[in-house]
Amino acid sequence: MLSKNQVKLINSLKKKKFRWQTELFIAEGVKVVEELLNSDLILHSMYGTDTYSNRFYLEDLQIITEKELKSISEFTNPNQVFAIFEIPAKSEIVTAGITLVLDEINDPGNLGTIIRLCDWFGVDQLVCSLNTVDCYNPKVVQASMGSLSRISIVSTDLMQFLKTEKRPIYGALLDGENVYQTTLPENAILVMGNEANGISNEIQKLITKPITIPPFGKVQKTESLNVATATAILLSEFRR
Repeated sequence: MLSKNQVKLINSLKKKKFRWQTELFIAEGVKVVEELLNSDLILHSMYGTDTYSNRFYLEDLQIITEKELKSISEFTNPNQVFAIFEIPAKSEIVTAGITLVLDEINDPGNLGTIIRLCDWFGVDQLVCSLNTVDCYNPKVVQASMGSLSRISIVSTDLMQFLKTEKRPIYGALLDGENVYQTTLPENAILVMGNEANGISNEIQKLITKPITIPPFGKVQKTESLNVATATAILLSEFRR
């Protein structure tokens, strides 16, 4: 049975302020939790129903009822197991290879998908603006499907970071050069912007190589691509 203190901690971790105060975050569901258990992340505590049967982790599991699991879950249909992990120590920013930079990404699903894309395309580090959604938001953790443990994620002042960068700074802009006609280097920054407004004006001034994904449809009524979709296309071109 969950204690009042356990419930209080779990509910507090649904808010960014308390995640960073306690340096803890929550993860849910068999696939996500087991991906994180198999990483270098440190487990704080784990709760699950008696239907959860992975014998490798049962010694760390506190059995709770389906009703209790539903009461602490962020999801309508929780999946057997719920865990709390320690937030890893902050990483230094790497200044080689491809670094993806996010300028005010607001949607947790988009950020989680972008983290998975970094994992797929071998982009080891993601640099986020201070007003990008928290990467340890439960919905981001869910959408990242375990890739969160394999990508170094840094939140920082983008203006200060980009001003010190010596690599070319590419940015996804509607009036940029056609990415399919651009020679892309192995060492570069790629900036992706906010879902509604794109890259902010002050960050645009620091972009040295604006690029775009041209539309091919005969009837052009789509204003722009979803930021995660655009990120997938551009990372694919960098890795071509």
